[in-house]
Amino acid sequence: MIAQIRPLDPGLYFLATPIGTARDITLRALDILASADVIAAEDTRTARKLMEIHGIPVNGRPMVAYHDHNGAAVRPKLLAMIASGKSVAYASEAGTPLVADPGFALARDVVAAGLAVTGAPGPSAVLAALTLAGLPTDRFLFAGFLPPASGARRKVLRELNGCPATLVFFESAKRLLPSLRDFGTELGEDRQIALCRELTKKFEEIRRGTVAEVRVGCEADPPRGEVVLVVDRDRSVPTQADLDTALRVALETMTLKDAARSVASDLGLARRDVYQAGLTIGAADQEER
Repeated sequence: MIAQIRPLDPGLYFLATPIGTARDITLRALDILASADVIAAEDTRTARKLMEIHGIPVNGRPMVAYHDHNGAAVRPKLLAMIASGKSVAYASEAGTPLVADPGFALARDVVAAGLAVTGAPGPSAVLAALTLAGLPTDRFLFAGFLPPASGARRKVLRELNGCPATLVFFESAKRLLPSLRDFGTELGEDRQIALCRELTKKFEEIRRGTVAEVRVGCEADPPRGEVVLVVDRDRSVPTQADLDTALRVALETMTLKDAARSVASDLGLARRDVYQAGLTIGAADQEER
């Protein structure tokens, strides 16, 4: 079905595009592709093919390539188009714009110029992986691509190790095994993980288990294609020493009530138990004085 062409107000329109199956695009995104004065895309060939699949003609409209390598030169041209009253649709290569995508700088500059920015939400590899991983989704952190060098990668993982949230990473298939080895070293071999590959495509696959189990499976049967790794938060039980240290640090700037609430949340403990531990620390400190 060809989307209905309707005039758009001047501005920048971010479009989430399919990460695999072409029919995952939203009807609103198709409307915008059919109506925009200018089509900007990370790869205009991909955008043109997507439009052809859904029966949307270009009709002589400008199609502008915008990516990491030409962004500095192209952004002023796109801003000038919007300022002159044009509507510009920006389509990422796949998924939601600005998520591991060069659209961030474009959005920043359009906003700074006082011009309109809006978006048509839709496909996202991050959210698709979270949906299928079978791990908690109440709080998550998208950490993008890990550094290619092991030393830098391990440093990032050490920094994220205590994050009280599910972690989501993009990774290439060729760097997958080295990354999983570093996961085991820095996050622990028993940390629960889901390897999600080729999401929404013909060979979609989810491998779940501990870091060690998933790594062994990948050694025996290396996965191909695009990979999203979803990693559970640290589930190890904090020791009494961990609790005491966290409480002493918190009590330097907080009341006992606030410190107990903060530490209980960070360590996954009952607030009543943390509060009682704080009272014990306070009593011990009084005796030492």
